[in-house]
Amino acid sequence: MINRRTFLRNSGALALGSMLAQQASGMTMFHAAKTPPPGLQLYTVMTSIEEDLDGTLKKIAAIGYKELESAFSRKGGFYGMKPKEFAAKAKEYGLKWTAHHIGGAPRKGPPRTGADGKPIVMPPMLNLKDNYQEAVDAAAEGGLSYLVCSSTALETLDEVKEAIEVFNKTGEACEKAKIGFAYHNHTREFESIEGQTPFDMFTSQISADLMKMELDLAWATKAGMDPVALFKKHPGRFPLWHVKDINTEQKPVEVGAGTIDFKRIFAEAKTAGLEHFFVEQDQAPQPLDNIATSFANLKKIQS
Repeated sequence: MINRRTFLRNSGALALGSMLAQQASGMTMFHAAKTPPPGLQLYTVMTSIEEDLDGTLKKIAAIGYKELESAFSRKGGFYGMKPKEFAAKAKEYGLKWTAHHIGGAPRKGPPRTGADGKPIVMPPMLNLKDNYQEAVDAAAEGGLSYLVCSSTALETLDEVKEAIEVFNKTGEACEKAKIGFAYHNHTREFESIEGQTPFDMFTSQISADLMKMELDLAWATKAGMDPVALFKKHPGRFPLWHVKDINTEQKPVEVGAGTIDFKRIFAEAKTAGLEHFFVEQDQAPQPLDNIATSFANLKKIQS
């Protein structure tokens, strides 16, 4: 008997093969799309892209993804490259490097693990608290549309207040550099800290002109929030989305393989102010197969 994991892996492999064939024949996947072209958050394929940059970018493009959002790299910089170099490399494969994730303030706690489950040994990394201007300059050099804070320390109200100060300064620097600045949520942003939530503090104490939001649909849903309600409460403030699905156990799975009603959410893209969206699957078991399955399911969702 084929179990669910085997089924998803096999269907991902079939989807990848199908996408490669269609790319070769010149077929366009998202005809007359009402929403932006699909992008990919490269954290999903972190191990693969560090082992084989060119091969991984080629496969991402062959599946049909058009835009990239980069994440931290154990090689330093942008997968071992300078901003202009990585932008040019992406362009070689018909991909546009649109956004980059960077941490807010250094976080305490156990070391991160990659999709392979192994601890991530990191080189010295930039963060907005200590290096916001350097990060903005690198984003501008790479021709990015957005610099995005991936997360920050939010254990105390003082940390939230400090984050607001950092984000205001970063937003001002991004404005001068003519790039956008946004914040990406997990679940902590919607949890109460001394009677207040970081998300509400961010949206009320930081101008929408200085900081937009990149709504991670899965983490917001896990936190008990309705993405559509958030769009209606803060119209136009969500130009970026992480399109991520979760199963009944609240674990990330391929888009379309979980519990989130994406059709309902995409129907409110205009209300949100959507400009770019990126598929992401944390700790994906078979990253390239998984993102192929997500892409194939997105085509159905957006049709």
